Amino acid sequence: MFKVLTAIGLTLAMVAASPAKAQTADPRWNAHEADFTVADFQFKTGEHLANLRLHYTTLGTPVRDAAGRITNAVFLLHGTGGTGQQFYRAQFSGELFGPGQLLDTARYFIILPDDIGHGRSSKPSDGLHMRFPKYGYADMVALEHALVTDGLHVGRLKLILGTSMGCMHAFVWGETYPDAAEALAPFACLPSALVGRNRLWREMVVDAIQSDPAWKGGDYTAEPPDGLRAAAYMLSIAGSAPAQMQKSLPTQAAIDKYRQDLVTNEMVTVDADDLIYQLNASKDYDPSANLERITTKVLWINSADDFINPPELGIAEKMAPRLKHGRLIVLPISENTHGHGTHTWAVAWKAYLKELLDSPAS
Repeated sequence: MFKVLTAIGLTLAMVAASPAKAQTADPRWNAHEADFTVADFQFKTGEHLANLRLHYTTLGTPVRDAAGRITNAVFLLHGTGGTGQQFYRAQFSGELFGPGQLLDTARYFIILPDDIGHGRSSKPSDGLHMRFPKYGYADMVALEHALVTDGLHVGRLKLILGTSMGCMHAFVWGETYPDAAEALAPFACLPSALVGRNRLWREMVVDAIQSDPAWKGGDYTAEPPDGLRAAAYMLSIAGSAPAQMQKSLPTQAAIDKYRQDLVTNEMVTVDADDLIYQLNASKDYDPSANLERITTKVLWINSADDFINPPELGIAEKMAPRLKHGRLIVLPISENTHGHGTHTWAVAWKAYLKELLDSPAS
């Protein structure tokens, strides 16, 4: 389906997660940034991209076996609209990447990709806009797999930990490449098609952007302000936690500032066409029929205050028994949960991750 062209590396001490706020890499992490390039990639739609760029960062030092395959790799998969550098945030890296911690970069070789359509990887805003090939989760996971196997020459991954969209990708990995990883840690998702409210709010965001006259069919010269404002509002609610917002927004002045900052940051950091593609990519996702194919051990964590994956649907409890070596944890609402975003607040779940990593390989 594709062939590797190049992988060009660059050492970094700091990587910007967004123009608005930089996330700094600790020098002890030995961070390197690179591009993995694929020639003539064919998407599931039949469309092609002549040179597809998949950007990624690595932390730590690889350990190789006699055949030259990396044996200590951990793969961290970001959420919709994110990048690999989202894991630099203190609530994640500060709990996991340091000396003696669970994902100590002195022990593990950590791979942080920017998925297609995100970050510094190939995306509509590079110039093609809405003429960019339509990609889905199957395409994204195929490219992740190519990066790991062909680009970095990893043997078997120690762990795939995915948050939100990355959570869904982890389930796809488990079904498509059942021997690729010793363990899966999908956080904040359901292994079923996105329908109901979860699909509806995404469609509302896309419709708001495309209904803005400034969008111009995707060929705008300036971001469509009304569409992105509506997108910012909807995305903030989808990712919110009521208890946390009640504390952080105690006055009208705080609410007004939050809303203004939200819109300002959206205009600076988000491209409308990229966001449309990111939200539409999940339309091919539905691993529900083949959960029995996942034979590796699985730690699946959701939180009770997740707007996007509300526990009252009962989907997780019905599907978890179909995982041969799976464990489902639904975190109760507490000071440590942050709605859908609990997936990157490691203090809420790192004890369970330790149990996963300490358990025998399946």
